[in-house]
Amino acid sequence: MTEGSRHVPCVGAIAHDASGRLLLIKRGTEPGRGRWSLPGGHVEPGEDDSAALVREMAEETGLTVKPGPHVGTVLIGPYRIADYRCTVVGGQLTPGDDAADARWVDAAEFAALPLVDGLAETLAGWAVLPH
Repeated sequence: MTEGSRHVPCVGAIAHDASGRLLLIKRGTEPGRGRWSLPGGHVEPGEDDSAALVREMAEETGLTVKPGPHVGTVLIGPYRIADYRCTVVGGQLTPGDDAADARWVDAAEFAALPLVDGLAETLAGWAVLPH
């Protein structure tokens, strides 16, 4: 947390595959342990959001991404999470770091998963739900 800031800066990745499925991770740690969410995490000191997205995606999913446009920002407890569209450019989907699982989900799978609070509503409001 930077001096004078009330929130810990974090990033989240919104990645869709060619079929319109959304990439989600099952959280292995709190907050939201055991629930599904977008991949992402803390922005490290000296890192910008793009660098944090690339690092977090590699750590949590094994995928290499090209960061895209900012979609929206949410405040969850002490965290300020800036969510960005990302394009996968390499790697192999493998859960890692604090992700207990990672998968591409379509609309039906998304609706059936135990999601972190507010995720479905937020993504619907941003028009980035899976197809």
